Amino acid sequence: MKHGLFGGIEAGGTKFVCAVGTGPDDVRAEARFSTTTPEETMGRAVAFFRAQEPVTAVGVASFGPIDPNPDSPTYGRITTTPKPGWANVDLAGAIGGALGVDVGFDTDVNGAALGEWRWGAAQRLDTFIYLTIGTGIGGGGMVNGRLLHGLVHPEMGHIPLPHDWQADPFPGRCPYHGDCLEGMAAGPAIEERWDMKGQDLPSDHPAWELEAHYLALALRTFICTLSPQRIILGGGVMDQPQLFPLVRQKTLAALNDYVQSPAILEQIDAYIVPPGLGNRAGVLGALALAQQAAG
Repeated sequence: MKHGLFGGIEAGGTKFVCAVGTGPDDVRAEARFSTTTPEETMGRAVAFFRAQEPVTAVGVASFGPIDPNPDSPTYGRITTTPKPGWANVDLAGAIGGALGVDVGFDTDVNGAALGEWRWGAAQRLDTFIYLTIGTGIGGGGMVNGRLLHGLVHPEMGHIPLPHDWQADPFPGRCPYHGDCLEGMAAGPAIEERWDMKGQDLPSDHPAWELEAHYLALALRTFICTLSPQRIILGGGVMDQPQLFPLVRQKTLAALNDYVQSPAILEQIDAYIVPPGLGNRAGVLGALALAQQAAG
């Protein structure tokens, strides 16, 4: 691997976070700014890096959908995002071209997963998933030591869920699938269902039992399909301290003793966990993507 400093961009639909450094204990500079137009936002990112010491490579962990396939003619682009003005934007190409460096490019959740693998809650594992539950729901991770890709990249937030329409008549708010996981359990769904932001709901509000119910149904699916050694749950919705115990309890109930592993049956508190890097997982994961690109 080339040595030196690395740049990281956590490219979110709401804000960009840029950093220069080598890891969690060595971040030399950091900047946060709103995601506006592609030209303005990428211009601010480029200006930030030009004002710092030169970097060897830059990692971009981006909101999506994106094209992460280096052999594709649209590699490095955001593709069919509903965010106005950002569809088909060549994010990796523009950043790399302006700075004259190699760029590592992946989804924001795969980037966060890589960061957790390098420095956080997934160290010494080779198969795990990272889910972020916030404004949207996305999932990434590793299988056998490699970040999850394939046809494009995982879209774990858009899996279907069992929906009891009598118990919960909320139709979901995903513009593509209605009552998929994101449509039922992301932050905007909580707000629309209860007419209040999740952060303002009391800890004993029935919203959290329902939220844990949907997350547990999703985790059962991911456990049965990918057999992860650990599940990391990040994002603003998971900042509720009462939610992790509820999700663990309901995941055990949903599995109904089918998966016979001590990691689940005896150590569920260490199996479904928050990010070791906290809310820095995304930007630190971008630094890890830069290091990977340089290697």
